[in-house]
Amino acid sequence: MSGGPAGRRAPGEPDPWGGVSPFSIKTKLGALVVISVLITTGLSVIAVHTKTELRFITVFSMIATLLITQFVAHSLTAPLDEMTAVARSISQGDYTRRTRENRRDELGDLAVTINAMADELEAQDSQRKELVANVSHELRTPIAGLRAVLENIVDGVTQADPETMRTALKQTERLGRLVETLLDLSRLDNGVVPLKQRRFEVWPYLSGVLKEANMVASVRAGIATGSGSHTRTDVHLHLDVHPPELTAHADPERIHQVVANLIDNAVKHSPPHGRVTVKARRGALPESLELEVLDEGPGIPKSEWHRVFERFNRGSAKRPQGPGSDGGTGLGLAIARWAVDLHGGRIGVAESERGCRILVTLPGLSSLPN
Repeated sequence: MSGGPAGRRAPGEPDPWGGVSPFSIKTKLGALVVISVLITTGLSVIAVHTKTELRFITVFSMIATLLITQFVAHSLTAPLDEMTAVARSISQGDYTRRTRENRRDELGDLAVTINAMADELEAQDSQRKELVANVSHELRTPIAGLRAVLENIVDGVTQADPETMRTALKQTERLGRLVETLLDLSRLDNGVVPLKQRRFEVWPYLSGVLKEANMVASVRAGIATGSGSHTRTDVHLHLDVHPPELTAHADPERIHQVVANLIDNAVKHSPPHGRVTVKARRGALPESLELEVLDEGPGIPKSEWHRVFERFNRGSAKRPQGPGSDGGTGLGLAIARWAVDLHGGRIGVAESERGCRILVTLPGLSSLPN
């Protein structure tokens, strides 16, 4: 059987015994009645042959029947008590408890159903927490950048010139876009997250992402934001796009999440005055794109490659490489993987002679529905 553990049927799976399990509760209750009748009949026959008084036979019959009934009742109520305790724990928010699935009757099917419900609720609770963590992480960056710009203006460090105000406006616009995506992100439970894919030129787009990363780091460098994002200005960001007229088809806002988080991670782990290179090449399919972010840091041990994109994973590095770096929240790469997965693409750590090399492949037009 392919149903539950130990070969037991899953809920709703057809019974190979023709609709009624040989271990069903109905069968057990019927067997109880039959056994009680047989015991009474047998004792009556014994009484006739041994000339035993009928009252003794009646007492023995009642005792035997009560013992058998007690045994059957305990076998039915014990799992119900366990299921009640598990259901009470689930109602209080504890989704870790499970019932034993060692029966082949209706109570066994109920245990499987309760465990499946607990698994689903635990998964939904985990997705909810992940959604809140990811959105909070993404909102910190524009809020911290906007706060840095405004505090510098108030403190007289910078003037409210058009360039500074454009920086603040750009962060405000990005904050607004992130807030608007909350409704889209709420559809994760249904597996539906709309992508606003369009064709765009890669060079000016990535150039804007790098310029924004430099600008935010510069205005953030003078204050402690606690956002988990780097404040380093000593790392040089280099853009390499070939051919220069390269175009791609994807959701620019989601790709911004990918590139910004990869750059943030690479800068934090770069040595002083290091270099982070962002490469873009044409993929194998129409309008597809291959992105590469390479730093000069200590790299990632091969044994940890499979854990790099897990939530809250910060790797085995003792500390970031340069001044102005911190350990972050361990969410940036998880967000990058989430955005790439939405496109049906791939993201992973690749071989590199020096530092860490992250490869991103976006399928382009092939990701569109037919």
